[in-house]
Amino acid sequence: MAVRSGAYVHIPFCARRCDYCAFATWTDRHHLTTRYLAGVRTEIERAVENGMEPVDSIFVGGGTPSMVPPDELIGVLDAIPRTGDAEVTIECNPDDVTLDMMQVFRAGGVNRISLGVQSLAPHVLAALGRTHDPVSVGRAVEHIRAAGVPTFNLDIIYGAAGESLADWEATVRGILALDPPHVSAYGLTVEPGTPLATTPERHPDDDDQADKYEMVDELLTASGRPWYEVSNWAHPGHECRHNLMTWGQGDYRGFGCAAHSHVSGRRWWNVRTPDRYVDLVEGGRPVEASGETLDADARHLESLHLALRTRDGVPRDAFDASDIEQLEGLVEWVGDRWVLTRAGRLLANEVSLRVR
Repeated sequence: MAVRSGAYVHIPFCARRCDYCAFATWTDRHHLTTRYLAGVRTEIERAVENGMEPVDSIFVGGGTPSMVPPDELIGVLDAIPRTGDAEVTIECNPDDVTLDMMQVFRAGGVNRISLGVQSLAPHVLAALGRTHDPVSVGRAVEHIRAAGVPTFNLDIIYGAAGESLADWEATVRGILALDPPHVSAYGLTVEPGTPLATTPERHPDDDDQADKYEMVDELLTASGRPWYEVSNWAHPGHECRHNLMTWGQGDYRGFGCAAHSHVSGRRWWNVRTPDRYVDLVEGGRPVEASGETLDADARHLESLHLALRTRDGVPRDAFDASDIEQLEGLVEWVGDRWVLTRAGRLLANEVSLRVR
């Protein structure tokens, strides 16, 4: 299915803020939950009144969407117009997931869960500041399946302090034992302003991360889950449609504090804090904080940068002929497109500087 448009809903609440997290999340705003969800529904209803068309995908992220009452969250999603076979994804923490929650989600039209596992090694979870344990991951997967959710993703991170190559291999093999249709594996990054940024001794090592990327790619590919984007692998037919839409520069509307939107080259984003967001919505005022419009050249270059990260690659003329020799081993000719090799995926940002 070609995904043309989507909607993103931001839930900013967390039980604990992870040391590496730079997202718009808060641990001390839970008293706003009901007002916030009502505000998001109001924002959606106003967008519909202004002509918002049905979307092909909905993605609920955060923060921790699984922390808010599931029936109230479904009440928000009910306001979003969608096509009949739209993909509807909710991010969840393993220790929040219950069978009742999954049944509410499934009855409300949710057909995809993205579970934030990060690691199956207790000491690595502790280093990342996560609140769950490995046992809760298996239990959450059981609940997802028992509720009849059609597909799900397990999200893992490599490169945390104290994580050996053996720890990482055990995590990947443990993930595969749960037989997920989709796996996302991200290298830990150091974001300015986070506690991780202030402790250099915990920063990831580039060579270590490269070894772990090669390992996860080899194991997931061998399991019948080929890569379709630098950090994503899936059984054929289980690729995340919402992500494919954003990588393809589709239109999407973001709802909630700090949520971003994109329509026909114009991008804008909402005010960052939930307090300010709720006050504005309740006061009948706009929640947009700022925006920008990309010109044709900027949109074209962005489209190449995004496409290069996917297995669809970029057309022949995306690189100067003089650059191809220097990119040997990093890109390969597949069909009629230049596609990153595994080595190229490790240097995707550097390769993307060559596209034109």
